[in-house]
Amino acid sequence: QVQLVESGGGLVQAGGSLRLSCAASGSISRINVMGWYRQAPGKQRELVAIMTSGGTPNYADSVKGRFTMSRDNAKNTIYLQMNSLKPEDTAVYYCRGVPYWGQGTQVTVSS
Repeated sequence: QVQLVESGGGLVQAGGSLRLSCAASGSISRINVMGWYRQAPGKQRELVAIMTSGGTPNYADSVKGRFTMSRDNAKNTIYLQMNSLKPEDTAVYYCRGVPYWGQGTQVTVSS
């Protein structure tokens, strides 16, 4: 069993940046697929970014060029650098390491 714990969410003005972290309780080296998802109020959870171990990230069109996902197997942590944030990025962001989910961290972008 691996537990995933997100951190780094918060309130930021439009145009600002945040860096989310997802720390795993165990090794992520054996978890091939890891990613970030988000869920806005009243909407379905959607994929933000996803990558395989040793691969390059794939991004949702809505965040391409603004968000960067990275993975550090040595630290058992993945990251999501979010730049040029928009109010529509407001959501609860979840870390995913198949088949595990984190508990989520709130990101709120004010206009």
